Amino acid sequence: MTLTGASALAGLGEGCILASAACVAVGWNHIRHHRVAVHRRYMLTAAWLGLAFFVLYVAHSAVYGDTSFGGPSRWRVPYLTFLQVHVVLATAAGVLGVITLRRALLSRFEQHRRIAPWTATMWLVAAGTGLAVFLLLYVVFPPGPGLNVVRTLVGSPGSH
Repeated sequence: MTLTGASALAGLGEGCILASAACVAVGWNHIRHHRVAVHRRYMLTAAWLGLAFFVLYVAHSAVYGDTSFGGPSRWRVPYLTFLQVHVVLATAAGVLGVITLRRALLSRFEQHRRIAPWTATMWLVAAGTGLAVFLLLYVVFPPGPGLNVVRTLVGSPGSH
């Protein structure tokens, strides 16, 4: 992988979401052993890392645009299908994450307990599918061209 600003920023974001997923897994293990304070620290760390990923993702999209698939054309449709599954799953995991965190912070623990295992599972699967997307975009195949919405809107050179 040739490191560019776009791939470095994407890699940093991917590192944040993978660290977040690791914190979710460790935090989940701690609550299963009734270590509430440790569970809380890991889950709050996971939430902050998830937020850091989101900020980096938005920054990457604003500055560099969305990276298109640069692999062989025969892989394009399977990749795009996989990507759509990932996007839906990651969006659902993010929304559930906010709801689950809110319930915990408001001490609504019965409600929190009902959805937390679903949230954690979705978060872990979304992180795994996100890693696969990152690898396909930046490691396995060379990145395709990006479309930068900000540059396109202001008409700067290299925006197409």
